[in-house]
Amino acid sequence: MDLGASGNDSVVTEFVLLGLTKTPALQPILFVIFLLVYVATVGGNFSILAAILAEPKLHTPMYFFLGNLSLLDVGCISVTVPAMLGHFMSSNRSILYRSCLSQLFFFHLLAGVDCFLLTVMAYDRYLAICQPLTYSTRMSWGIQRALAGMSCVFSFTNALTQTVAVSTLKFCGPNVINHFYCDLPQLFQLSCSSIQLNEQLLFVAAAFMGVAPLVLITVSYGHVAAEVLRIRSAEGRKKAFSTCGSHLTVVGIFYGTGVFSYMRLGSGEASDKDKGIGILNTVISPMLNPVIYSLRNPDVQGALRRVFTGRQPPT
Repeated sequence: MDLGASGNDSVVTEFVLLGLTKTPALQPILFVIFLLVYVATVGGNFSILAAILAEPKLHTPMYFFLGNLSLLDVGCISVTVPAMLGHFMSSNRSILYRSCLSQLFFFHLLAGVDCFLLTVMAYDRYLAICQPLTYSTRMSWGIQRALAGMSCVFSFTNALTQTVAVSTLKFCGPNVINHFYCDLPQLFQLSCSSIQLNEQLLFVAAAFMGVAPLVLITVSYGHVAAEVLRIRSAEGRKKAFSTCGSHLTVVGIFYGTGVFSYMRLGSGEASDKDKGIGILNTVISPMLNPVIYSLRNPDVQGALRRVFTGRQPPT
């Protein structure tokens, strides 16, 4: 354990990430698996982004937010997986204290923007289906940029607040984190000073960035469901619901994993389970999002085919 002197106290200058397994024989296999997942995730999300940029039909608010979501997915998986790949190929599992805080900051920054954008996308679907006559004015280009910018500002404020609050904690040892990346629950368990303020800040963040957006998403889709059920045509109802199904699936995965990650603070025996939840949240979800959004969307599928074949979009 690497400790540095600070006055009369010994403080941790680096942490040790145990990762997913201690079995040496499994590490090369996991390296190949997660490398393929990382390449597929980056390629899939950039393909979606390229399709949105290349296809004029997709130059709409919904796909503007989806393009931003694809960039966030690439960023989110890049915060955790490259470092994990390096640990698979090395016996050194240590991460510097400042690097751990940087990983924490960027993870919460990107995840927070993701959270707000999912809420904005639900509002977009509400306006498109329930307020179609005023949709173009209430979701103008300027409003789209403002909503995306506000999402970044709110998330940056939360990520900075959480990171600064963690930096005030004392870590006297042990310095072993039973996870594959640095996050708040694991760091709270290792602190030798009071985490009461940190838990209060996390509670406020959970209410503002978790509960409130989820309520807004639920209310938006409650109005959408009521409006769609008024449509007499079965084909019309199916088309309306299909535009929302992909988004609701992504919301379910995102919030489901987030709730399990942060609702069990201080539970040491849950650490191994948290690794699986962390993989779902930081690896599987970013990989699945491009598939989910393109699987039942003929416009995205057509745009992707034109991107890969080099064909020009129809005029």
